[in-house]
Formats: sequence, C-alpha cells, structure tokens
Amino acid sequence: MSDAASEIARLRAALAAQTACAEAAEARAQAAEADLAQARALASCTDAMIQELKLEIAKLRRDKFGISSERRARLIDQLELQLEELEAAATEDVLAAEAAADEASTVRAFTRRKPVRKPFPDHLPRERVVVEAPSNCACCGSTRIVKMGEDITETLEVVPRQWKVIQTVREKFTCRACEKISQPPAPFHAIPRGWAGPQLIAMVAFDKFGQHQPLNRQVERIAREGIDLSLSTLADLIGHACVALAPIHALIERHVLDAGRLHGDDTTVPLLARGGTKTARLWTYVRDDRPWDGGAPPAALFKFSSDRRKEHPTRHLAGWQGVLQSDVYGGYNDLYLADRSPGPVGSALCWSHGRRKFFELADIKATARKGKKVAEEISPIALDAVKRIDEIFAVEREISDLSAAARLEVRQQRVAPLVHDLHDWMLAERAGMSKHNPVAKAINYMVEGKGRWEAFTAFLDDGRLCLTNNAAERALRGIALGRKSWLFAGSERGGDRAAFMYTLIVSAKMNDIDPQAWMADVLARLPDLPVSRLPELLPWHWKTQQDAVNAA
Repeated sequence: MSDAASEIARLRAALAAQTACAEAAEARAQAAEADLAQARALASCTDAMIQELKLEIAKLRRDKFGISSERRARLIDQLELQLEELEAAATEDVLAAEAAADEASTVRAFTRRKPVRKPFPDHLPRERVVVEAPSNCACCGSTRIVKMGEDITETLEVVPRQWKVIQTVREKFTCRACEKISQPPAPFHAIPRGWAGPQLIAMVAFDKFGQHQPLNRQVERIAREGIDLSLSTLADLIGHACVALAPIHALIERHVLDAGRLHGDDTTVPLLARGGTKTARLWTYVRDDRPWDGGAPPAALFKFSSDRRKEHPTRHLAGWQGVLQSDVYGGYNDLYLADRSPGPVGSALCWSHGRRKFFELADIKATARKGKKVAEEISPIALDAVKRIDEIFAVEREISDLSAAARLEVRQQRVAPLVHDLHDWMLAERAGMSKHNPVAKAINYMVEGKGRWEAFTAFLDDGRLCLTNNAAERALRGIALGRKSWLFAGSERGGDRAAFMYTLIVSAKMNDIDPQAWMADVLARLPDLPVSRLPELLPWHWKTQQDAVNAA
C-alpha cells in the first residue's frame, strides 16, 4: 500500500512539474508574442513618422522654392498616399501590441507618439451636452454637494448638408379709400425667373470646375441626399451662372490685359469629336506682380481653342503690348514681329524649361528607376550645367518680393556674371560635341535661334521679369489634375464655358479667397448693384470688404 501511495505521489509531483513547465513555456511564448507585436508597432510608427517628415520636407521645399515641374506635385501626392497606408498600418499594429500586452501582464504596453491636435476653429458653433450631475456624494452619500467647476471634452462632428426652401412672402394690402391693391415689388433673383438660390448655383459651378466633379456625379450625390435634380437642370444652372457672371469676367479680363507683363502657357484638353476625342487647348495669361511687389492684384485669364495654331494667341492678345513670359513655343512668334500693331511684344523665356533639359540628363534617381547604370548614363556636362543654373536660381530666391529697382541692381551685380559665364561655357562645350548629342540639343534649346538667348537673358535688364514661367504653370495645375475626372470637353462651347469659369475660380484662389463663397455672394448682389459699382465685386476688392467685416 505504501508503494502505491509513493508512486501516486511521485506521479503527482511529475505532473505538477510538467504543468509548471508548460505554464512557464506559455508565459514565455506570450511574452515573445507581445515583444514581437511591440516591435512591429514600433517599426510601423517609425515608418509612418519618416514618411510624414518626408511629406513635410517636400511641402516646405515647394512653399519656399516654388515648383519647377509637375513632378514634385506628383511626388507630394504619392507621399500623401503612402502616408495614409502607413498611418493605418501603424494604428492596426499598435492595437495588436496593446492586446498582446494585456495577455502578457509582465510586458509593458507600447505607447505610440500621438500627433499634437490643433484646437478646433473658433468660428465653429459649439453644442453643449451636459452630463447629468450626481445628486449625492460618491464617497459618503451626503446630498450637500456644491459645483466647483467643470471639465470640457471637445469632439469634432460633422452634420450632413442641409437643404431648405426659402419662401419669399409679399403681402397684399387694399386701400379702403380708393380700393387700390398695394404690394411690395418682387426681389431680384440671382438668375431671371430662377428657382435656385445663389449658394446652390455657386456650389454646382464650383464642384464642376473647381472640384472636377461632372454634373452626372453631382446628380447622383444630390439624389442620395433626397433631392431630385436632373442633369439638364444642373446644366441649365451653369449656363445661367455664366451669363450672370459675364460682367465680372469682363472686368477680370480687362485687368489682366492692362498689365505690362504677362505669363503665358497652355495645356491639352480632350475635346469630344466624331469617332472619339481630339486634342484641344486651354490657354492662360497670368498677371502676377507679387514677386516684385508691383501692387496690382493677381489674376488669370483663360481661353479655349480646338487646336494649337498660332492664330489663337495672336487673337487672344490682339491690341496688347508688353513682355510675355513663356516657353519657346513658336505660336507666339507673330506677337514679336516688328510691324505688329500696336507694337511688338517683348519675349522673356523660362529658365525652368531650359534647366529641365539638362536635369533630365543628370537625374540619377530617374536613371536608376529605369534600371540603367548610373555611371554610364549620367552626363557630367549636364550635371555641371544644372549646378551652374542652380547658382542663378539661388540668387533669385534671395531677391524675391523686393522692388523692381532692387532686383535689377542685384541682377546686374551678381546674376549677370553667372549668366555670361554659363553662356561662354555652353558654347565651348558644344563645340566639341556632335549635333545629335542630347546635351548639345539641351544647349541649343537655350542659345540656338534668332533672339533665343536674348529672350532668356531679358530678365537681366528688367526687374519686373521673373526667372521662370511657374506662375502660368501653377494656374494650369488644376486642369492637369482634374481632366482625368471629367475626361473631355463635350463641345467647343463647353470648352469656352470651362475657360470662363476657370478665369473666375483661379483668380479667386490667387487672391486667397474661397471661390464658392465669393461666387455665391456675387450672384446674390449682382441684380441689385448698379454698373458703376461692379468693381466692388472683383475678388481683391471683395476680400478687402470681407476682412473689414470680420475685423468688425
């Protein structure tokens, strides 16, 4: 009996030991899993932080140095998409690490660095939701409790867009003496015999041309909100808006063409044609005197054409005389003729385009992406040209926002020697190259042709001129980003209508105002405003009025 008891005791001891070993192994496994989860969370958060810093650096470089090409804009878009994915992955990994830490009590949970939340804007309405106060002390149960303060937790919430019908009531009165009926006159509407308010009209127009949402998508979105509006109804509103806003467009066009210096550029627009689409053009002419503190407010004028023949810019700028900053497109050549009436237009070419020719031959990252050997594909001469041109850009960044006279003085002293040295160096290097050499072609882009180099160096003699044509490219950026959404212009009149609305929207953006709010206010005030006061509704004057109202 004693042998059996001892054997049972031994087996129980062995089972307890095995159980303890199993529990220890399970604890070690849980700790290892928790450590792994924390490591993954840390790696994900680190990746997200690196991507966020890269995005911030790219945006700061764009804000400080401007945009030399659409490549940087695409890079920022790509970084933002990557940041979205990394942030979502980091959140998932942090939650997994917290869950693993809860299971393994011996492991300290990973704490993710939270971004600092900015305070909510003051103009947002506040809705107080007061939690029911206790009637008794939570400690002793006494009812003798007195309020000593409160803690407020703010949560940002969104209320779905609200639609409403405004009923304008005009009461009728009859006279007991003469039995005549009196009634106040009907107020003017944003559009003749219109049923849509100015806010609605502005929303439809801005969503179509400013947010690149075609009308058919707007119809679907509005239908989900319980309002039945047909495509033809919204199109009718767009037509009415163009007619109503025509006087403002005319004032902006006059303002732009009164400038002595313009930026000019164009971009492709698919135009619906029989059997498919053809390539049409949207042209822009930008007045922006801010780089030399000229005082005139900025604005942009857009024009549409079904092709890129040179007759179009000649017609757009008929009667205008000044300096046109552009690329080397030959369609502007008729503007430079000596016998042109009222006189020849001066030419100032864009150094960003000239630099880009060399940069494409010296772009190490682009070459690596193509799988080519960097040492064989990178041109040392092109790289040297980029460095020389960057020295000119560095000086130009220093004199931004200075007066025209101050800019001219610095250019004569510091920039002119760099430009002349660059010219002599390019001619010397080209002399030893074949005419088919890509670097020789890049050099010819700047120095070959009648008056080409003089147009590139025109900025040395005029402090108003800019080194680049980036102002026009910025005006066209929205079109380049949006044409994938609306696919094509339905007709030539549709293209003209788009150019009309882009003139209004881009000019408003250049003056740092909300295009939709501005158009809505203009549509509401236009019917009652005399013609002599129409300039009050121009974006720059409207902004001054709004700033005064907000300050008051």
